[in-house]
Amino acid sequence: MSLDNLRGFALATSSSAFIGSSFVIKKIGLKKAGDVGVRAGSGGYSYLYEPLWWIGMVTMILGEVANFAAYAFAPAILVTPLGALSIIFSAVLAHFILNERLHMFGVVGCALCVVGSIDIVLHAPMERKIDSVSEIWQLATEPGFIVYSCLAVALALVLMFWVVHHTEQRKMLAYVAICSLFGSLTVISVKAVAIALKLSFNGVNQFVYIQTWFFISVVIICCLVQLNYLNKALDSFNTAVVAPVYYVMFTTLTILANMIMYKDWDSQNATQIASEVCGFVTIVAGTFLLHKTRDMGNTQPDSNSLRADCELQEHS
Repeated sequence: MSLDNLRGFALATSSSAFIGSSFVIKKIGLKKAGDVGVRAGSGGYSYLYEPLWWIGMVTMILGEVANFAAYAFAPAILVTPLGALSIIFSAVLAHFILNERLHMFGVVGCALCVVGSIDIVLHAPMERKIDSVSEIWQLATEPGFIVYSCLAVALALVLMFWVVHHTEQRKMLAYVAICSLFGSLTVISVKAVAIALKLSFNGVNQFVYIQTWFFISVVIICCLVQLNYLNKALDSFNTAVVAPVYYVMFTTLTILANMIMYKDWDSQNATQIASEVCGFVTIVAGTFLLHKTRDMGNTQPDSNSLRADCELQEHS
């Protein structure tokens, strides 16, 4: 691994710790806010008056700042899959704090996420050398990425204005898909801004270009949309469900977007690419194992069953 990839790895790992913790802290804040006002899942914004929610937001911002810096040093193919570590942090904290029990199979799922992350880190490609934001803009305006961007925005709008309001049973997937579609565009823009800052600190000012400010605007708009729908998902559904599904969908779309735009895999051979794919599949398997076993160990005996058992014992 190059020195820049190691820096990106360290920043991405610390980012996962902050972000994973923020899921749990915000969940507690959303619960407290829902007890005294309209829940976020029902369209309320009472959580804005809850200090714990803001602590969770600050924690998430710290994680995003670390993640932002990681994109300046390492390719998205390395940084983005490491978000699986945030699932481990959130699952473990939810186990101890929210009483969302982590079954033994959940522990195995966490282990798979770690193994897959290590595999991807060891086989990550070198960062593409970029000397100005103008080069990023040329990549962003190629036909392939323009088609992807238009499809992503169109699908997100359909989910926002039609699916969410008409299919109650699919709300979680709709919420997460909206976050993931805008999230993939966010990562592309975040990487552009991070590179602009890195080049500016090295003495080549990139903020004189209108393209830099365009990427900043995209980051702000997409983050606001993600924040709104992620709050709805967290308030309405189990954290142990939202976090892994969001990770898998977000990571898949982000890697796809980066493959189309930055073409990070052009410098790699088939063995390296296969190893990265296997690592990602291992992480996906781990996250879905966490998802499928989320309720194991949480099942409490029904009160009627308990009463019947007691009566049976008395008669016997």
